[in-house]
Amino acid sequence: MRVMVLVKANEDSEAATLPTREDLAAMTRFNEELVRAGVMLAGEGLHPSSRGKRVRFDGEQRTVIDGPFTETKELIAGFWLWQVSSLDEAVEWLKRAPFREGEVEIRPVMETEDFGEAVTPEIREAEERMRAQIERRQ
Repeated sequence: MRVMVLVKANEDSEAATLPTREDLAAMTRFNEELVRAGVMLAGEGLHPSSRGKRVRFDGEQRTVIDGPFTETKELIAGFWLWQVSSLDEAVEWLKRAPFREGEVEIRPVMETEDFGEAVTPEIREAEERMRAQIERRQ
């Protein structure tokens, strides 16, 4: 199963405070361990919300909202995409992360089969084509 691991933002990440050399080295070691174990598929930090935008949808209307966004507890500072055997395995990996504070959320990624009967053979074929195209570009 794939899981998205969402690292919540805090005052430091929203202020664009960079990690210390020691913190960055510790996270690099943890990421290397994830890669060696075949768990990590992707992972990145995100710039603060002051550099982002939101698009609000209301029927046919689209409204663009410039950051920063005030509700820090709702913001994401980074993410991983992991391949694990279970949510429990993801939790065990995350417990080993070199965080000292904060909160990190783990959520299963919806797979094509999770959409049930709504996935027609045509939709499944299109999904497989897109995934193959993405893999070729990487």
